[in-house]
Amino acid sequence: MAKSPPDLSLFPILPVVAAALVDREGRVLLAQRPAGKQHAGLWEFPGGKIDAGERPEAALIRELNEELAIDVNAACLAPATFASMSIGERQLLLLLYVCRKWHGVPRAVEASALRWVRPVEMHALPMPPADRSLIGLIEALL
Repeated sequence: MAKSPPDLSLFPILPVVAAALVDREGRVLLAQRPAGKQHAGLWEFPGGKIDAGERPEAALIRELNEELAIDVNAACLAPATFASMSIGERQLLLLLYVCRKWHGVPRAVEASALRWVRPVEMHALPMPPADRSLIGLIEALL
């Protein structure tokens, strides 16, 4: 007897994008989540949700402009890895890109603070689980 495929509507996916912005010294920019938001005070790769019908790269370019007031060209976004984890009834799918070139100076528009850190320093920072799971790859890439 053939098995029926699972009903994917029972497992809604929350797609999000994030960037590991890397400066000339090999440091990565992290943003601190503001008070009043889930995971407040934790350090994360900047980015956000993908809107319906939006390409991941377009979502990341939009989010980086909204959150950091920088402009990024899609050609400067290199897909790096992803993380997946359950958050309640949903499945978070975090797509991480590496970016080494942008226009403007990042500033904390939505975050409480910004911090440039070496990948090895990320282990000591409080980070959301999905972001934390990506540290090892970032260390290997940089």
